[in-house]
Amino acid sequence: MGCCSGRCTLAFICGMQLVSVLERQVIDFLGYQWAPILTNFIHIIVVILGLFGTIQFRPRYVTGYAAWLVVWMTWNVFIICFYLEVGDLSRDSDLVLTFNLSMHRSWWMENGPGCRVTPITPPPSWAPEDHRYISISGCLMDFQFIEVAHSSLQILLALMGFIYACYVVKLISEEEDSFDFIGGFDSYGYQGPQKTSHLQLQPMYM
Repeated sequence: MGCCSGRCTLAFICGMQLVSVLERQVIDFLGYQWAPILTNFIHIIVVILGLFGTIQFRPRYVTGYAAWLVVWMTWNVFIICFYLEVGDLSRDSDLVLTFNLSMHRSWWMENGPGCRVTPITPPPSWAPEDHRYISISGCLMDFQFIEVAHSSLQILLALMGFIYACYVVKLISEEEDSFDFIGGFDSYGYQGPQKTSHLQLQPMYM
């Protein structure tokens, strides 16, 4: 019963992770954030494998899923530090999240709740010709705090997933040990029905 409850909870957490990271993947695509896009894609694959291992009683898949969650939490802590500009980090750097392939920022910068985007014309002389120069005002919440909230949610789900993954691996291992202890399929206490190898023929009289 405990294994079923733990597996069901872990499967639910995996489902929540898939929904939240797919939403985040769409937002990162719209903002051309290539590093998060790549990391989100790996996370989606690992969560699917973890869900498969949870349903199919595959402890190795669940263990790999738990190990990846440590990396995933570390990545999201870095994202939080990046947007809050901890230490020498700067959220205006193009190299970190876009691999220096574009000058785009978070999609939430222009599309956050209450944000009003006003194009500035004429653009300044230093602005690239293929980019627009805009002014953003009226945002109810700055984009960096929205990104921090997203990463905090991912850390919370990953922490819950890690705890339940370890719990499910422990339960599966205990069930396998108890199954081996009683003999499993190799038990010599069970013998199948014996087949009769001799047939007795009786004469028939008409």
